[in-house]
Amino acid sequence: MSASAGEPARIDLHTHSTASDGLLSPAELVQRASEAGLTTIALTDHDTTGGVAEAQATGVALRVTVIAGVEINTDLPDGQSEAHILGYYPDQGQAAFQATLTFLRDARERRGERMVQQLREQGIAVEWPRVRELAQGTVGRPHVARALIEAGYASDVNDAFARYLTRGKPGYAPRFKLAPEQAVQLIRSAQGVPVLAHPQGIAGLADTVLPTLVQAGLLGLECYYGQYSQETVEELLILAGAHDLIATGGSDYHGPNIHPTPLGGRWVPPETVDRLWQAARTLRAEPASSFSLPEPWE
Repeated sequence: MSASAGEPARIDLHTHSTASDGLLSPAELVQRASEAGLTTIALTDHDTTGGVAEAQATGVALRVTVIAGVEINTDLPDGQSEAHILGYYPDQGQAAFQATLTFLRDARERRGERMVQQLREQGIAVEWPRVRELAQGTVGRPHVARALIEAGYASDVNDAFARYLTRGKPGYAPRFKLAPEQAVQLIRSAQGVPVLAHPQGIAGLADTVLPTLVQAGLLGLECYYGQYSQETVEELLILAGAHDLIATGGSDYHGPNIHPTPLGGRWVPPETVDRLWQAARTLRAEPASSFSLPEPWE
């Protein structure tokens, strides 16, 4: 489903640039959004808001509204499942928030080095300097995947992940473990609006995960996502309504040939942006909460 009742897609609230693991620079991403007829996007790079200023400056020139955002990957207590938390309209100048994002980026860097070391120990000749060169911003597994493709060990990113970079494969290394409720609290500490990303398939979503996150301060649920079927969208909308959460959505666009959904390929209701902005305004009127990064748990 790419539109509703024949409406064209105008909004994409889940995109990535070279500031993290996307293929396009922030300016190029906004240019693509303009060419696709989008009026509003959110830049939600992993563990960084570093691309927002460039994207917003380009957006002004091209009349595309760019919402400041971030995405934080977290682990659930079962040790096998992930939950990603999106944050919209955070106060980017909040020093403690940026310090924590820097810590998370540094942890990604160390993880990337471990992955390359493990691959080399298995006789797979990838080079850390090349991975670092490919990662113009935050290092992520897609950069290791691209190095594997260049070296002839994989045909594409999905192949590289499947053969080398997922749990149990020779290049997989665990990351710094942050619980999803901690990510929610981090985003709230910067007066941003936290949203649970692409929730389909999260074990215990309705019974345990969502109630726990709502109690921690979650304000939204990504219902209109990528290739989700209409049945899945409707199920998630019911969950969002039950917890009074903002139903958000987007493509999770990282660049050409990364995800099956193109930029702007998932219709998102226009009122979603209004609800996110109103929530952000309400948070800005309240005293900011504090956040201290706890010791990682296993």
